[in-house]
Amino acid sequence: METLHRCSGRWRLGLTLALLVAVLWGVLAIALKIVLAELDPYTVTWFRFAVSFGLQGLWLAGRWPSWQDLAQPSWGVWAVAIGGLAINYILFLVGLQQTSPSNAQVLIQLAPALLGLAGLWVFRERYSRRQWAGVGVLAFGMSLFFHEQVTALAADSQRYLWGNLCLVGGAIAWAAYGIAQKQLLRDLPSPRVMWVLYGSCALLFWPFAQPGALTQLSAIGWVLLTFCALNTLVAYGAFAAALEHLEASRVSAVVAMPPLITVGVVSILPHFLPDLPFADPITLLSAVGAIGVASGSVLVSGALERRDSIE
Repeated sequence: METLHRCSGRWRLGLTLALLVAVLWGVLAIALKIVLAELDPYTVTWFRFAVSFGLQGLWLAGRWPSWQDLAQPSWGVWAVAIGGLAINYILFLVGLQQTSPSNAQVLIQLAPALLGLAGLWVFRERYSRRQWAGVGVLAFGMSLFFHEQVTALAADSQRYLWGNLCLVGGAIAWAAYGIAQKQLLRDLPSPRVMWVLYGSCALLFWPFAQPGALTQLSAIGWVLLTFCALNTLVAYGAFAAALEHLEASRVSAVVAMPPLITVGVVSILPHFLPDLPFADPITLLSAVGAIGVASGSVLVSGALERRDSIE
């Protein structure tokens, strides 16, 4: 029987790392929204991929994949992974630009849910009754959240609708990317896969980016853009490390918190920074809906499923 991975037992470290991931993902949409007031989505996306590619390459330092390594998986799988990741990044930014951070963060929770549903079809996985209940809770939470959001933003409904369509498209693209990456990991370790994906996506966005616009960035713009570029590397690195020390189910439960963090931070920030380039109308029902989305994500992840111990 194949030996399964065992946690290190350092659960406090694992929990700390998982919380770090949740916070990083929770504030990412807010930082990106502020940056988008100074830069276009294509330049922001190109910069994030280029920085990630460079830093990941330095970390690999001579352990870069060879052409023979890259040719092991199907080129079609590579195309889906690269295209899915690139489309996800740009559509998320466009949707964020047209709506608001809390809206984008809640709606993008469709991505892991769609990935799970795709796994049922592609990998013949199965959902328990509790996981199917989680799908229902997730859908109910989103209906509450977006009913309130649409009502509050009815004056600009066309822009809001277009933004939401982009976010849904980004979630679908991420699910396709996730399925493709899972296939790629059969032949290559994750750091090498991500290095190739970062570089490929940076090349895709290079023709549409305006690097000269970076010279016009304000100081706070540079700080936030750098944070957004480093967020992917730090968050995904912390996520992988958390899995070394804590059960995957518990990590999944913690990293379902970003929508709540985003809604909470967005509700507080205007009291300290009233000139922020967004206004997020958060009502009681919106908050309840966001909690429903996070709870549904936890259930769908299987984090509350009973597991027999493996000796």
